[in-house]
Amino acid sequence: MADGRHEPRLFFPPSAIRHLPSKREPMKKTPALAVLDFEDIPSGVWAVDAILKKAPIAFVRAGTVTRGRYLVVFGGSTGSTAESLEEALAKVGTSIIDHTFLPDVHPVLFEAAFGARHKSTGSLLIIETETAASVVRSAEAALKGTPVDLLELRLSDTGLAGKGIAFFAGDLHDIEVAADLARGSTGYAPPPRGFSHRLIAAPHEVVEREIILTTRFEAAPLLELDGEIA
Repeated sequence: MADGRHEPRLFFPPSAIRHLPSKREPMKKTPALAVLDFEDIPSGVWAVDAILKKAPIAFVRAGTVTRGRYLVVFGGSTGSTAESLEEALAKVGTSIIDHTFLPDVHPVLFEAAFGARHKSTGSLLIIETETAASVVRSAEAALKGTPVDLLELRLSDTGLAGKGIAFFAGDLHDIEVAADLARGSTGYAPPPRGFSHRLIAAPHEVVEREIILTTRFEAAPLLELDGEIA
């Protein structure tokens, strides 16, 4: 008000805008989950607007990711999520690199998609896909078909160049089955794009420890070992 004029102020009723819970609060569980990888940012933002206007979804998380892409994750009731996804595909389908729709998402996958990590040991399965949407449907197939543990799910974050990765642990037989399920089609979606994986039957204790701590190089500690230095 230095020049004598009042700056305009905007007021919104508390019910108008609801932010996603912080990491300390549990995320509201919903039946369905949809993931879209966009080639260009303007189309991604435009699609979010269309998604929100089409049906009453329960949550949305969207933004730029590595490689100049735009990632959108949203969900709610199965009907509303499917309706909003169909709207996005119809209006900006040519800009969508990949997408996934899970009508009955596994609860562990739901939590992992928003950063939840779990500790477990056993044989190790590492999955990589070309897109975030692909790794989500791969992880869903693995979790629903086997009793493996999902340690971490990363969606196109820093250093992944738009890719998705997932880490699983469990009994060797279950891990082998999980790998087969993860590379295939879920029945309502195409096979994952750019799928690759490795299986470690008996991981070294240092590898297990590192994965439990972090899978990001910038956050990984320097682990001093008892090896030769001369």
